[in-house]
Amino acid sequence: MRQSQLFTKTRKEAPKDEVAKNAQLLIRAGFVHKEMAGVYAYLPLGLRVLENIKRVVREEMNAIGGQEMIMTTLQRKELWEKTDRWDDEKVDVWFKSELKAGGEVGFGWSHEEPITDMMKNYVASYRDLPAFVYQFQTKLRNELRAKSGIMRGREFVMKDMYSYTTDAVEHKKIYDATIAAYLRVFARVGLGDRTFLTFASGGAFTEFSHEFQTISDVGEDVVYLHRGKKLAINQEVLRDDVLEKLGVARDELEEVASIEVGNIFDFGGIKSEQLDLFFKDESGKNVPVHLGSYGIGITRLMGTIVEVLSDDKGIVWPAEVAPFPVHIVSLGANPDVTKEADHLYETLKDNGIEALYDDRDVRAGEKFADADLIGIPTRLVISEKTLGEASIEVVDRRSGVATLVPEVNIIDHLKDL
Repeated sequence: MRQSQLFTKTRKEAPKDEVAKNAQLLIRAGFVHKEMAGVYAYLPLGLRVLENIKRVVREEMNAIGGQEMIMTTLQRKELWEKTDRWDDEKVDVWFKSELKAGGEVGFGWSHEEPITDMMKNYVASYRDLPAFVYQFQTKLRNELRAKSGIMRGREFVMKDMYSYTTDAVEHKKIYDATIAAYLRVFARVGLGDRTFLTFASGGAFTEFSHEFQTISDVGEDVVYLHRGKKLAINQEVLRDDVLEKLGVARDELEEVASIEVGNIFDFGGIKSEQLDLFFKDESGKNVPVHLGSYGIGITRLMGTIVEVLSDDKGIVWPAEVAPFPVHIVSLGANPDVTKEADHLYETLKDNGIEALYDDRDVRAGEKFADADLIGIPTRLVISEKTLGEASIEVVDRRSGVATLVPEVNIIDHLKDL
């Protein structure tokens, strides 16, 4: 992509009503557009980041046997009434609407009910299990507060996966595999060293659920962290019996603020009983299917990456999720410099390396400031100086370290990176 052709522009100031750092930077850098509180459009650069995050998650879900699909956003009232989750007193984030033809529908905030109802068409015997499906779906939640940028939206993208198994033993195998897969996801997107498996309340269905919490001063949650054991305990379950069960002492824990970036939950057979999803076991007996639910907020994860990894100059994208791996910056009006930058751009393209190419006719200071703000991990600078040395200046966005690399070696150098 040539930057001169990118319809978005960087801006020096974020909207005055935007208080979250992640949204301020993403708006200024041209990744998102704020439609209203908690509702954002994802522009070309932002969409590329979202798709890269989805690719990482998709690879890890597929690796443990997940199958991708997509459900509807419109939800049947009668289905949710069966599980007593249509009532606003029980679930207070519904968006609902009257149909012109009569009746009422909801807009999906979660999908346990419709996916479980759908599975009645495909699960009849123990031979049909285990099965686990996932989707990337736009969720709609009528949040009272939407002040954390894209980390708490009224409209957002989530990856939700649902596992269907014969019993608790089979469920635990998938549950544990998902924990490992989630930890790989967070490592690949640059948050591995600060994201911890966290014990939380299981509500009415089980003793514990598990969250994945990323340590951040702006987080809305409080967790108690044991760095040595790489686990955390949510404030809501910090009790003596929990500490004993986990084999930790209170004085070993560090109180920190955190952002919830994922959760996994064991519903057992309750949802299946409510929605009449049964299978015949080997003896021919009808048994409720065991349900697990697993979520990662994709847009929330994008906001968390910006919130946690940015610096005073702008965004710092990890390589796995950056909109482009390389940002070419051409300096000055010398036609030989332009020719060399054009040649580099085409060479990278021929070698399968995508680049954002700043070919704009603006000052060097503006180009460097915009490059820092946009946050692509590797910058290639072409100037009269580099031209004279038959080299390209390679700058690491995170460290700021610059290295002169001979032009003939640049492809190998980038592939090594």
